[in-house]
Amino acid sequence: MAQGDDGRLGLRERKKRETRVALSQATIRLCVERGWDNVTVEDIATAANVSVRTFRNYFSSKAEAIAAGHVERMLRIADEVRSRPATEPLWDSIVQAVQTQFAPGDTTGGESAHDQRWRDGLRLMLAEPALQGEVVKANAAAQDELAEAIAERTGTDTTHDVYPKLVAAVVSAGSAVAVEHCLRADAPTPVVPVLIEVFDQLAAGLPIP
Repeated sequence: MAQGDDGRLGLRERKKRETRVALSQATIRLCVERGWDNVTVEDIATAANVSVRTFRNYFSSKAEAIAAGHVERMLRIADEVRSRPATEPLWDSIVQAVQTQFAPGDTTGGESAHDQRWRDGLRLMLAEPALQGEVVKANAAAQDELAEAIAERTGTDTTHDVYPKLVAAVVSAGSAVAVEHCLRADAPTPVVPVLIEVFDQLAAGLPIP
């Protein structure tokens, strides 16, 4: 995230991210409640208490707004990787960062409203054909940001070195497999234990079960 000498640019960037998240969540909520075809950009702007012009400043479509929720979670994972102790092994930092961002927000044992919106958004992305192109772009943007964080931690370069991009792609794929496994399970399945299993198997070199 860019920072000016006095930190004001950082604050502006944070505000922009907050607005993006609010618009994404409003889009997800309305599409879940009313159905994909029954929600307009005007509806979303009204629900988020902004103008249609403001929505258009952030997103070109409701599909992009929904996919942005995935990008934001990966941005937080990248931020967490950057904030972990420099002496911590990279893979440990990544696993902890991923678990932190996928852990339920309600520590009393229930699922928070934020986590429910995220799950609803993922189900939409899996089920709605109109979203597939935006999902591909969202995944690419998320991997790029994570690769930058990994490059900073390892002293590598995303332009000349394959390592940070490879690790980011593996983390993205592993997380996606765990999430889809949980969403498609017959019974409610917490995602964190599945993530732990996925990353344990990756760390072990994917041995045949």
